[in-house]
Amino acid sequence: MRFSVNVSILFKEVPLLERFGRAAEAGFSAVEFWWPSGEDLGEVDRVVKDAGLEVALFNFDAGEMPAGDRGLVSDPERQGRFRENVPVALELARSLGCRRMNVLIGHEIEGMDREEQLGLARENVRFAAERAEAAGVTVMVEAVNTFENGPYLLYTTAQAVEFVRGVGRENVRIQHDFYHMQRMEGNLVANLREHVGVIGHVQIADSPGRGEPGTGEIHHPYVLAALEDLGYDGFVGLEYNPTTGTTEESFEWLPRDLRGGDVAVSDLRL
Repeated sequence: MRFSVNVSILFKEVPLLERFGRAAEAGFSAVEFWWPSGEDLGEVDRVVKDAGLEVALFNFDAGEMPAGDRGLVSDPERQGRFRENVPVALELARSLGCRRMNVLIGHEIEGMDREEQLGLARENVRFAAERAEAAGVTVMVEAVNTFENGPYLLYTTAQAVEFVRGVGRENVRIQHDFYHMQRMEGNLVANLREHVGVIGHVQIADSPGRGEPGTGEIHHPYVLAALEDLGYDGFVGLEYNPTTGTTEESFEWLPRDLRGGDVAVSDLRL
C-alpha cells in the first residue's frame, strides 16, 4: 500500500499552498486535500507540480466546511452550486492527473424527507459520475461520524454501500475512513472483509481523538494487515490531527524511507 498526506488537515502550521512542499520535504510522494477554501486553483495546480507530487484524491466542493457544511448534493437549494463545480473540479483533476474524487453527501434537512434527500443526492452523484467517467475519474462517497459532523446522511458502512449501489455507476466507490467507522460502528475488519470490493480509497486516524496511529484504540497493525491481505492496492490517506508539536513529528510511526512508495505493514513502527 501507499500512503498519501491530506494537507487540508495536516501541516496546519502553514497556509495550504505551502503544505504541499512541506509534504514533499517530509518524504511523501502523494497528497490529498479537501476542496480549496478560497485559494486560487491555478496556484494549487502550480504548487502541486512544483513539489513533484501525485494527487491521490481531492474533494468536490462541499460548501463552507469551517462553518459546518458537509456537502451540497442532498440540498435542493444548493445542488446548483455542486453541479457548477463538477466541470471545474474535473478540469483540475485532469491537470493534476488525479483519478479519485470524493463527494460529501450532506446533512439531514429539517422538514425534508430523508429518503427524498438521498434520492436527490444519488441523482447529483450520478451526474458527477457520468462526467467523471469520461475523464477516467472514480467518484467516492464517504460515511462520516455524527459526533463531530452533525446529522450527516450516511454514517455507517452499510448505508454508504447501499447508496453507492443505488447510484448504479461502475465508477462510484466507497471512501472508507477507519476513524469515522470506529466511532460509529466498530467491527472494522469484519466490515472491511465484507465490503472491500466496493472500497476505492481508505483513510485513517486513531479513535476517539483523531490523532495519528498509535494514539488511540484502533489496533492499526491488525487493521492494516487485514487490508493488505485482502489485496487492497490503493492509497491509504493520512487524515488526522497530530498530537505532536509539529506535523513532521507525528510521522514517527512511518519511517521516512517508506513514505514515498509501496509499504509492507510489517515495516511500520506500530
